[in-house]
Amino acid sequence: MINFRYHVVSLTAVFLALAIGLVVGTAALNGPVADSLKETVNSLRKDNQQMRQSVNSLQKELDMEEDFAAEMAQIILPGKLTGKRVMVLSLPTGREHTEGVLKMLQTAGATVTGRVDIQDKFVNPDNNTSLMELAVTAARPTAPASALPGNGNGVETSSALLASVLLDRPQGTPAVTEADRRAVLAAYVNAGYLTSEEKVTGPAEAVVVVSGQPYVDKDSAKKDESVVKIAEQFDRTGAIVVGGNGSAGGNLVAVVRGDPVLAQTISTVDNANTVQGQLVTSLALVQQLTEKRTGQYGVGDNATLVPRLPQ
Repeated sequence: MINFRYHVVSLTAVFLALAIGLVVGTAALNGPVADSLKETVNSLRKDNQQMRQSVNSLQKELDMEEDFAAEMAQIILPGKLTGKRVMVLSLPTGREHTEGVLKMLQTAGATVTGRVDIQDKFVNPDNNTSLMELAVTAARPTAPASALPGNGNGVETSSALLASVLLDRPQGTPAVTEADRRAVLAAYVNAGYLTSEEKVTGPAEAVVVVSGQPYVDKDSAKKDESVVKIAEQFDRTGAIVVGGNGSAGGNLVAVVRGDPVLAQTISTVDNANTVQGQLVTSLALVQQLTEKRTGQYGVGDNATLVPRLPQ
C-alpha cells in the first residue's frame, strides 16, 4: 500500500534528478557550448559596433551634403527671383519644412507676399457645410460668391475664394481691393481654418504649396482628396510648385505626378524636407516663371535632381 513515506522518497528522487541535471547541464555549458555562445556574442558585438560606426558616418555625410547645399544656394539663388511676387501656402503635413522653403525663396530675391498656413480643420470632412457657408459670407464685391464653384464642396469653394484674393486675377478681371482681401482672410483666420504667419501684403503671381506625407487617420482618403483640391484651385490662377516630402502613398506630390493633366501645370519636388530639396523648389519656381515649364524633381522614381535652367 502506498503511504506517506513512499511519497517522500519519490519527491526526493525527483528533486535529486533535477539537481543532477542542473549540475551536468552547467558542466556542459562550461565546455564547447559555452565557448560557442561567447564567440557568437563577441561576433554580434563587433557587428553592432561596425553598424553604429557606419550609421554615424552616413549621418555625417548627410549633414555635410546639407551644408554643401546651403552654401551652394548662396551662390546659385541670389537674383533668380528678384521682382517675382510669391505666396507660400503651408499645408498641415508640411509645416516642419515650410521655414526652410521660405528662406530659400528669400535668398533667391523673391518678394514673399505672405505665408498662409492651412489648418487641419480646413480639410476635415466634417466641416464641409461650414466651409461652404463661410465662403458665401466671406465673399466680397471684388471677390464675389458668384465666381466660385457651385458643386457643394466646401474645400474646393473656399480654396477658390482664397486663391482669388491671394493671387493675381486673370487679365481683364477687376483686381481685388486691399480691404476685401483683408476681410476674406480675416474671416478664415477668425474661424480657425487658417493662420497667417507673414502679413499678406498683396497678390502674388506664383504660389509654393508646402506639403508632406499623406494622412493616415480614418478620414485620410477624404483629407488627401481635399489637399489635392486646394492645389487645383491655386493652379487655376497662377504658377505653382509643390514642395513635398516623399512621392508615394497618395500624398500631393504622388497625385500630381500620377495625373497627366496636373503634371502639365504643377511642378513638384519630393524632397523639400531637405536643404537640397528646398533649393530645388526655388529653382523649379524660376523655371515656371521664366520658361513657363513644369518638371518633377527630387529622388523619387522618374524625377530629376534639378531643373535645367538656361544660362
